[in-house]
Amino acid sequence: MRKNGNAHSVRPFSDRRWLLPFFASLLVSVTLFFAAFSGIFSTPYGGDPMSLDFISFARTDDSSEYFVESDFKASYDPPGVSKKEAPRIAYLISGTKGDSQRMRRTLQAVYHPRNQYILHLDLEAPPRERIDLTVSIKVDPTFREVENVRVMAQSNLVTYRGPTMIACTLQAVAVLLKEGADWDWFINLSASDYPLVTQDDLLHVFSNLSRNLNFIEHTQIMGWKVNQRAKPIIIDPGLYLSKKSDIFWTTQRRSLPTSFKLFQGSAWVTLTRSFLEYSIWGWDNLPRTVLMYYTNFVSSPEGYFHTVICNTEEFRQTAISHDLHYIAWDTPPKQHPLSLTMKDFNNMVKSGAPFARKFAKNDPVLDKIDQELLGRSEGRFVPGAWCIGSVEGGADPCSLRGNHSVFRPGPGAERLRGLVQKLLSENSENKRCVLQ
Repeated sequence: MRKNGNAHSVRPFSDRRWLLPFFASLLVSVTLFFAAFSGIFSTPYGGDPMSLDFISFARTDDSSEYFVESDFKASYDPPGVSKKEAPRIAYLISGTKGDSQRMRRTLQAVYHPRNQYILHLDLEAPPRERIDLTVSIKVDPTFREVENVRVMAQSNLVTYRGPTMIACTLQAVAVLLKEGADWDWFINLSASDYPLVTQDDLLHVFSNLSRNLNFIEHTQIMGWKVNQRAKPIIIDPGLYLSKKSDIFWTTQRRSLPTSFKLFQGSAWVTLTRSFLEYSIWGWDNLPRTVLMYYTNFVSSPEGYFHTVICNTEEFRQTAISHDLHYIAWDTPPKQHPLSLTMKDFNNMVKSGAPFARKFAKNDPVLDKIDQELLGRSEGRFVPGAWCIGSVEGGADPCSLRGNHSVFRPGPGAERLRGLVQKLLSENSENKRCVLQ
């Protein structure tokens, strides 16, 4: 009678099937924790002779010769506050096997001497492809002189729906912070992303923004996603296997956390340096706690930063719910967005978004974007005010650099400014990170 009366209490110890997923989850949690912080305590290149060893960064004279609109008001720097210099953006461009050429094209399309760039070609790519990408960066005269582009030699397997994508992003941020690079916002892109505005357009508009604004699409997890995403427990094989595969599902499920609320949104973000410093250092331990929780979370890249920012008093009012991308979805939405083609061009332009995704490799619409929106020629940078070389005889004007604190905004700046003003009016402070 005693055995039957306590059947529920002794079952976990008589049924050993729980041991494997438990220890696997424990191993994954510990591995992710150390992977996220490895960029701070070890050299990012690991002594690889093919890695880029750009440790010092070119400094430029401050300049006030950039454009400031007087009609920017809400959430912009208050009147009378003068900026010492124009903003700088740090980009992470990531790809996998077969993506090296696309990554280089995206890099040329978003390149500006003010910015910082980290390229991560994941471990699924063969060594030759990684070496070719590294060499192409090293031999480029502009990259060699400005020293603001690096290829991560410490490559990792990245599973989109798993926490390895978060670990890769945190590692890139840690490298940027460790090396003392100057930047105000961090933007993550993939090889299938492409810009819709020039960097002169983007930097011109961001010059007018308060530099505490984070563009991160976010909503609280509700309804069916609680059961489909929050309660299942998954394992990301990219943390401990040498071959890429999809996430593993365990039979166990868990309750929702009570110490913080769960938020979700797009994996593509534009985050401030101050928020990412908090995410890396985590002085009140929330970022580490949330990181451990999202180790076993379905599609964790679509929830980690969102949950951290919306549960932090210091930053929740800085979150603007938009990912600054144009993305087309099926109805109802599926796991992945639609590939953009010529038929999407007008909608991309009308959106005002500075980026779009996803594009198939070498789709003709990319050439149309180059010609009509960016003014880019094949194999060259997007021209900006920093390009002061001659164009006679088809010469590349960006072969000679001028003052990169001066911008020459075009129609893209007007489109982006319209989007930002709309977002600021819609995302008033009392509507940010709303709990439902």
